[in-house]
Amino acid sequence: MEEIKTLSLSRHSRLFSVADNSKEYLFISAASHPYPEEPYRAESYALAYLSEGSIYLQAGLNSYEIEAPSLIILGPSVIRSFRKRSNQLRMDIIFFKDTFLLEQYADRLFLDKYDFFENNDLHVLAIEDAYQIKFSKIFEIIKSTQATANYHQAEIVRNYIFALIYEIDAYYRQHAVGVHSSLTGYTLFAKFKQLLHRNYMHERKLDFYAHHLHVQPKSLSAAVKKHTGKSAGKWIDETIALEAKVLLQNKSLTVSQVSNMLNFSDQSVFGKFFRANAGLSPVAYRKRFL
Repeated sequence: MEEIKTLSLSRHSRLFSVADNSKEYLFISAASHPYPEEPYRAESYALAYLSEGSIYLQAGLNSYEIEAPSLIILGPSVIRSFRKRSNQLRMDIIFFKDTFLLEQYADRLFLDKYDFFENNDLHVLAIEDAYQIKFSKIFEIIKSTQATANYHQAEIVRNYIFALIYEIDAYYRQHAVGVHSSLTGYTLFAKFKQLLHRNYMHERKLDFYAHHLHVQPKSLSAAVKKHTGKSAGKWIDETIALEAKVLLQNKSLTVSQVSNMLNFSDQSVFGKFFRANAGLSPVAYRKRFL
């Protein structure tokens, strides 16, 4: 199997069998599911409109069964994987780098304002029928612009990406109130996930997270399990194991280097941890990509 690493725009173009124009954005109309099922990151942001069919998405530790019509919104740092759910599939996707979108934009932190790019609870937005036409038209215009030679092609695409981001944010604010209220309804769990996201590369102990959240470890674990069915310790282990899988796909890193990057005392300890959480050794997992 080919090495995965972080998927570039060029790699996406090869996966979907479309021309790579060496740009900082790429538009794809997909009628099949070419994604590798192993977890990966991407170098670009992605906005996808699923107009027909369904698909499975794993974003971080969150699993989604996505039915059309829906939007999928992903930032580069999100570890994701896709699996086929139905033979019927029609999905338009615009991939873009932040350097492309913000090339002439004064606010370099524009994309950081929108939680849906990095928050694994907000990557999928089911669209009400009344708004399906609006989103489909924006994607249709991007598609036609991409297909037609135009002196201002990049500028037109860039502005429609801005329009999509504003429309997604407006839709969340106006029509997905339940999502936001459900997220704020368990503040301790939300804070735990934020803390975990920032520290999992070097902290694996439950005591660390409980201390910084000013609760007892048992209380933290019980609160997390109440809302997710998994203990806080399991969340920590699965997050680290997912990162390890992505790192092990990079053959330029030795297993020992991956172990060090994840702050294990030695390769043997890392091997036992990985086997316990992934069901096979790091070396066996890596052989999948030879």
